[in-house]
Amino acid sequence: MSEQTSPRILVVDDDTDGLEVLQTRLTHAGYEVETAESAEKALSRVKAFDPGMIVTDVRMSGMTGLELLEKIRGSMDEVEVVVMTAHDDMETAVTAMKGGAFDFLVKPVDPKAVQALADRCFKERELVETTEVPDQVAALPRSRLVGSDPKMIEIYKTIGVLARNRATVLVRGETGTGKEVIARGIHENSEHSQEPFIAVNCTALTDTLLESELFGHVKGAFTGATGARKGYFELAGKGTIFLDEIGDTSPDFQTKLLRVLQERRFYPVGGEEHRTTEARVIAATHQPIQELIEKERFREDLYFRLKVVEIHVPPLRDRRGDIEAIATALLGRIREETGKDVRRISDAAVERLMAYDWPGNVRELENALLRAAIVARGTVIGEDHLILEGSSQAGPKDLTLEAAIRRHVRLVLGRTDGDESEAVKLLDITPKELKKHLSD
Repeated sequence: MSEQTSPRILVVDDDTDGLEVLQTRLTHAGYEVETAESAEKALSRVKAFDPGMIVTDVRMSGMTGLELLEKIRGSMDEVEVVVMTAHDDMETAVTAMKGGAFDFLVKPVDPKAVQALADRCFKERELVETTEVPDQVAALPRSRLVGSDPKMIEIYKTIGVLARNRATVLVRGETGTGKEVIARGIHENSEHSQEPFIAVNCTALTDTLLESELFGHVKGAFTGATGARKGYFELAGKGTIFLDEIGDTSPDFQTKLLRVLQERRFYPVGGEEHRTTEARVIAATHQPIQELIEKERFREDLYFRLKVVEIHVPPLRDRRGDIEAIATALLGRIREETGKDVRRISDAAVERLMAYDWPGNVRELENALLRAAIVARGTVIGEDHLILEGSSQAGPKDLTLEAAIRRHVRLVLGRTDGDESEAVKLLDITPKELKKHLSD
């Protein structure tokens, strides 16, 4: 796009009255506007006028607005196109957005809405043009953890130690913190990394199905068991069985699992001959195990058998200094999954990510970035692209001055990688005041 004193918009419509209204509104808003009464005339003016945005009606005599969109997308990828139509059918909307339209409006259009779209369009263009974008973002493997928080460094070291032995492991942490990623990391760094890694969500299966999946079954063991089937403990060989949400299993299943861990053997459902296993067991839970034991909902002897080594995964809000690195690493994976070339997050968007508490942790962060990548039109995710559930549904307590101060203090702590002494200096407060703000 050439040097311009103000952003340029080309409005295309065979309704001259509508053209005049939009031209007046957008001109008063500071845009340089030209109009065309057909798609053919618009194409003849595009090169000389060099607009950053085209607003076009769909149904016009001659070439349609959708055909104009196709031609613009094919030759001038940097120009954004907004499509207007009086026919609000799904097919037209889907075709327009699938064809690369910036947005879709139903007539009669509100000139204010068109101006708001123009403001957003050129804001995003400016964001992309002024943000340094790296040439490539590598996809984040499912078994790779990211972050330099001291708590994470300890976990990395533990994974290294566990990779050299076959100890049973219990991974504890909130939902979405990456417990399975840690389990995969242990497995893939072990000498048996070529053996299977089998993840089982214990909450998704009934006791009978869970036992059948893990231990296998003989023919006729239950209705539908038309043949014998090997279980995961047998199929895994010397690999790893990851039992996610072990805290949600029944005491009866826990008893059978304890026997497997103690004796390294098991019985298929309905079988009378035992089988042996060499698989390593890594279990995980977000449940407060001690409370479950006190309520007799979890066997204490199984807990001790599982926690030969216990890993506590910190929630994302307790390692805010890692958020930017994690988000950047996730972009590569998102780019592969969506096919969208989104490579960077703007500074304002990073600030917003770091100020949010992430109740869903890394999983929620990935989902938020995925939504933002789909919405973003360019290679950069901006602040306006982010939809954070907690920030859009804040209650009265979240709107107090104390809450705002607490969020800012946590943001600064994230910037200092958890260094409270440095945070105190930046905030110009005492260590006692820092503790107070964090505990409020």
